[in-house]
Amino acid sequence: MAELTIEAVVFDVLGTLVDEPAGLRAGIRVLTPSASPSPSASPSPSPSPSLDDSGTERLLLLWQQHIEREQGRIVDGDRPYLPSDALNREAAEIVARAAGAEDPAAGATPDAVASLARAARRLPPWPDTVAGLARLAERFPLIGLSNASRTALLELNAHAGLRWHQALSAEDARTYKPDPEVYRLAVTVAGLPPERLLMVAAHAWDLRGAQALGLRTAYVARPVGDPPTSSDRFDLYAEDLADLADQLGVS
Repeated sequence: MAELTIEAVVFDVLGTLVDEPAGLRAGIRVLTPSASPSPSASPSPSPSPSLDDSGTERLLLLWQQHIEREQGRIVDGDRPYLPSDALNREAAEIVARAAGAEDPAAGATPDAVASLARAARRLPPWPDTVAGLARLAERFPLIGLSNASRTALLELNAHAGLRWHQALSAEDARTYKPDPEVYRLAVTVAGLPPERLLMVAAHAWDLRGAQALGLRTAYVARPVGDPPTSSDRFDLYAEDLADLADQLGVS
C-alpha cells in the first residue's frame, strides 16, 4: 500500500459521526404515544411509547428502506432529484401510516408527520465524535460531506455540536452518494488532488464511491455502519476517531 500523504480529511456524517438510528427511534417513540394511563398512574413529563422494541425497529426499517431505495433511484436517474428533507417527509408519512398515527383515534398530534421528519435533524453524536473532530482539526482541514440537505445539515451540525472548516451537502450536486459528483464537491473545495484527501466513513459503500474517484479511504467502525467485505481494500481501519487520529500521527 502506498504511503499516505493527506492534506485534508473528509467525513461522512450520518452514521459515522452521529447515531442516526437512535435519533429516528426517539422520533418514532414520540409519534406513537402510550394508551391513556389509568387514573392511578402518575403523570410523566416524557412520552411513554406504546410500541415495544420490535415494533419500533420495524418502523425504523421501513424508514431506512425507503430512503435507501429512493436515493438509489435518484442516483440511477430513475427519479428526479429531491433533497433529503423531501425524502424524509415521505419516509415519515410511510412510518406514520404503518403506526396508525395519522388516525386521530391513535392519539397523534396534527403535526405528527412533520415532527417525525424533523427527527432526522436531531441525531446524537457518538461519544468520541466532538473530541475526535477537535483533535483532528488541529492538524487537518476538516470537510463534512453528507447526503443531508443544506438546511438539514446546518441543524444537524448545531444539534450534535459538529465543528467543520467546511460542510458540504449532496444537494449541491443534486444527487446522492455514492455518485462521484458528490465526492467531487470535496475535491473541488479542497483544491487538492483526490489522493491528498482522506474520506472517513462507517459505510463501506461510501468509501468505495470515494475510492472510485481517487480519494484515500479510512473505515471507522460503528454499530450501525456497513462493514467492509473481504474484498475491500481501504487505506486505514480504525476503531474510533481517537484511533484514527493516532494512525494519522495527530498528537
